[in-house]
Amino acid sequence: MAKRRVGTTVALTLVCVLVCGIAFAGAVFVLMPGARDRGTTASAGGSPTPNGPGPRPNQSPTQNPTPSLPAPSEEPLPGVDTPATPPPSTPVANTGTYECPGFSGIQLPVSMVMADTFAWGDDPPSKVGNGNGDIDWRSNPYQKPSWYMWLHSLRWLGNGIDAGKRGDRKTLRHVLAIIEDWVRDNPYSWKGDVGAWEATMHRTNVLLCARQAVLTGTRVSALPSQYAWLDKALIDHAQFMIVNWSGTANHGTDESIALFGVGCTLKRPELRKLAVDRLTQAISTAIDPQGSTNEQSVGYAMFNYLLWGRATTALQRCGANPGPVIAQRRAALSEWLALATKSTGELPQVGDAVRQKPVGAAGTALDYVASLGKRGTKPSKRVAVFDAGYIFGRTGWGETRPFAQESTYSIRYGAARRLHGHDDHMSITYASHGRDVLIDPGHSGYQLDKWQAWTKSAAAHNVMTIPSADTAPVETRLLRASITPTWESYSLADSPAPGVTRRRDVLVLKDPDLVVTLDRGQATSSQRYETLWHLAPDQKVTVQSPTAAVAMKPGDKSKTYLLQIPYQQQPPADGITVVQGQQDPVQGWYYPDIFHRQSAPVVKFNRTGTSAAVLSAIVPAGTSEAVTYKTRTVSGMFFVDLTVGARKATIRILADGRLSRIS
Repeated sequence: MAKRRVGTTVALTLVCVLVCGIAFAGAVFVLMPGARDRGTTASAGGSPTPNGPGPRPNQSPTQNPTPSLPAPSEEPLPGVDTPATPPPSTPVANTGTYECPGFSGIQLPVSMVMADTFAWGDDPPSKVGNGNGDIDWRSNPYQKPSWYMWLHSLRWLGNGIDAGKRGDRKTLRHVLAIIEDWVRDNPYSWKGDVGAWEATMHRTNVLLCARQAVLTGTRVSALPSQYAWLDKALIDHAQFMIVNWSGTANHGTDESIALFGVGCTLKRPELRKLAVDRLTQAISTAIDPQGSTNEQSVGYAMFNYLLWGRATTALQRCGANPGPVIAQRRAALSEWLALATKSTGELPQVGDAVRQKPVGAAGTALDYVASLGKRGTKPSKRVAVFDAGYIFGRTGWGETRPFAQESTYSIRYGAARRLHGHDDHMSITYASHGRDVLIDPGHSGYQLDKWQAWTKSAAAHNVMTIPSADTAPVETRLLRASITPTWESYSLADSPAPGVTRRRDVLVLKDPDLVVTLDRGQATSSQRYETLWHLAPDQKVTVQSPTAAVAMKPGDKSKTYLLQIPYQQQPPADGITVVQGQQDPVQGWYYPDIFHRQSAPVVKFNRTGTSAAVLSAIVPAGTSEAVTYKTRTVSGMFFVDLTVGARKATIRILADGRLSRIS
C-alpha cells in the first residue's frame, strides 16, 4: 500500500488508482450548489429508488465563494492512492459479502485521528475538531479544493477503523463519533456542498468499512441498534449516487462499485442490479476493444485497469456475474499499458499523470514490463498504433540487449483534448540509454492556476508551438505510418489556429537509436514558430551553435545531441534558445507528482515568418561517442548522413516531407 508522509510529502511509488476510487477532470470546476440538482430526492431515511436520471453533462467552470471546493470529478492521486498489488487475476470465492476496499494513501496515524487532526498532501496537519469527534466540516485552512474534498471523504479515518476492527473499542467509538458527526452536520441531500458531494463514493466505502469494523470489533453478527443511523446513512448515500450518477466514465464506475457494496451489504437486490447494469453499460465506454481508455491519459489507463479489476472482484465476491466483456477489455488494456511502459520500467507521463510504475497481475504483459522482463508474458508487438490516438514503440523487449537499454517512445494524435488529456498532439516522449531523453512535464494538480494551464498546454510538450497565434486544442490526423525492423515513420497534421496549419513527420531509428522530426508550419500572416524539446531536470544544456546543443547529466555515461539541421531555411542566429525555471510566462519545469515542481531545461528551435521548416535530430550517445552529420540533395530528395560513434544511418526526405531510412 502506498505510504504518505503526513504533512510533508507523498511517497509516489506506484500507479494512479484509488482503492476507494475517484474520477478526475482536467481542471478544477466549481459548480453552484444547484447545478446537478436533478432527479427525485429521497426523504431522510427513505428507500433509494434505482431509476434516477442518466449521467450529468459537463459543467462549465465557475467561481465560488470561500471555502474553496474541489473539482466535480476529483481523481485519485496517481502513484499515491494505489494498492500495492492488483486485484487477483482469477475468480474470487462467492462469500455473499462486499469486502472493505481499504483506505489507500490518505490514512493518518491513530493518534491524529483521536485528536481530530487532518492532513493531506504537503500541508501541515490541521486540527479540525474538538478532540471528541465534533468536526468543523467547513474547515479549509489552505483553501485547496482537494484538501477539502478528502476531509469529507472520511478516508483519513482508515487506521482508526482498522484498529476498531482489531478490537480497540475506544478508537472505534471515536471514529464512529466522527462519522456520525458528518452524517448529522451534512444531512441528505448534500449537493449544496461540492466537497461533500464529490466525496460521496469514497465516503460510502468508508461507511461500509466502519460497519464491518463494528461487527468484527464487537464480535456481533448483526448491527447493534445504537448504530442504526449507519445503515440509514448508507441508504442516503446509495440514493445520492442513484440520482447523481456521473455516467460511464471512471467516476461513475467507482460510484457503481460503491452502490453495489451497499446493495450487497444491506441485502438490497435492486441496488445490486442497478449497479451491475451501470457497470455493464460503462465498460464499453471506459475501454475500447483495442485496450485504449477514454481518459486521454496513460496514468488513468492504469487507474482503469485496476478499477475494473476491483469491480470484477466485488461482483464475484457477492455472487454477481461480471460477464466476459470486462475481462476481455482489461486484457487488451494490460497489453496497451505494457506497450506504453518505458524501458526505464515506468509509464510515460502522458495526460494527467505523475511518475509511476505499472502494476500487473501475475503472468500478464504488465507483469512482464513491471519486472523489466523477468516475469510474465512478453507482448506480441514491438510497435502499436491505436485508433484512440496513441503510438507506442520500442527497439525491442530485451532480446539482444538488457531490457533497460532498449529505446522506447510515445506519440500522440487523435481527438481534441478532453477529460484528463493535455494539448499534447504530435508530442513525443523518448527514453534511451537507460534514462529519459524527452519528457512530458507531468501533472500539476487541480488548482486553477498558471501551473495547471501550462502543464496542459502545447508549450509543456515536445511539439512545434505557434505562441503568436490564438491556438486551441484540435483534432490531429495520422496521415500514414510505416513500421520496419529498424525504423518507423509517421506523418501527422492539424490546424491549431485559424489560418495556421501544422505538420510533423517523425522517424524513429534503431541502431543507432535516435529520433528525427520535420516540423512545418504555414500561416496567412507572420508567426513565431518554436519546436520545443523538454528534457529531464538533471540535464545541463550547452548551446554549441545555432544548429546544435548538447545535454548531459554531470558524471553520467551518456549525453543527448539536439541538432537543428538546416533544411529549406537557414536557422537564425537565435535558432536555439534554452529556457529553464521561468515563471512569466511559465516554461521549463517538471512535476514528478502534484506536490513537487522541479526546474527543467527546454530547448527551443526558433523561426519567424509565414512559414517554418524545422528539421530536428534527437540523438542519445555515449559520452565518448562523436555525433556528426552531412546533408546532400539528389534529384529533388534531401539526404542526411548521420554518424553516431561507429554506427551510421542515411535518412531521406521526400518533397512532401516523408521521412525514411535508406541505410
